[in-house]
Amino acid sequence: MTGKVSLVGAGPGDPGLLTLKALKAIQTADVVVYDRLVSEAVMALLPHGVSRFFVGKSCKQKVMPQEEIHELLGALAAKGNNVVRLKGGDPFFFGRGGEEALYLAERNIHFEIIPGISSAHGCAAYAGIPLTHRGMATGVRFITGHRTESEEKESPLNLNWQSLADPDTTIVVYMGLANLTIIARKLIEHGLPASLPAASITQGTTPSQRVHIATLETIAKATEDAGFESPVLVIIGHVAALGGTLGWLTTEDLENNDISTQVFTKLSY
Repeated sequence: MTGKVSLVGAGPGDPGLLTLKALKAIQTADVVVYDRLVSEAVMALLPHGVSRFFVGKSCKQKVMPQEEIHELLGALAAKGNNVVRLKGGDPFFFGRGGEEALYLAERNIHFEIIPGISSAHGCAAYAGIPLTHRGMATGVRFITGHRTESEEKESPLNLNWQSLADPDTTIVVYMGLANLTIIARKLIEHGLPASLPAASITQGTTPSQRVHIATLETIAKATEDAGFESPVLVIIGHVAALGGTLGWLTTEDLENNDISTQVFTKLSY
């Protein structure tokens, strides 16, 4: 009997941001296939003895090509397993969840999608930055600042800069650390003021969270000088300045995140 694959969003890091449905899927899984962006605190919620497959990838290296991940999910489900494909953030937010779902759908493999709090929403909230705010931003654009090797050869970061350069819109950049200098320069060239606030966030919602607020002109160098390492989320727009006022997260808050883990392990269904 063929099993089922659950594409599960693990959220940005804090296990307290998992949905109850995601937690139930994790705790009843036979096999978990997980990415590098799934936090250790979330991984600690997996049942003892559950089979685990690490398939993480970064811009510099891949443990397993995407096509092989597809095949792995299919093979595990074919053996009757309850498979959880665990992804950082939300499966459909730059997580290639759509590609994996299409592979499963084309082969009539039973699957479900369990959304998670995206890195953009979670990290922005924990940094005290509202993505929209009356008088500052009437909309949000989510973009990726990373291109695959083949894409880079054809058109290096060929985004619609004119469309993006809207001062009334918040821009959230995923995977943009390596190209942040180019991104900032292009946006300024297409009309955004160099003085526009911008923020970079690393290890968001975890005890290692760090936030740096600068301007569009200085954010790339400031992030580099701060020693931020991938993954880094960048928020560009007037709302970024509010992080200096609304930054509510204290060291004590971050250190107490493990309470979420303790509570969740006691839940039963």
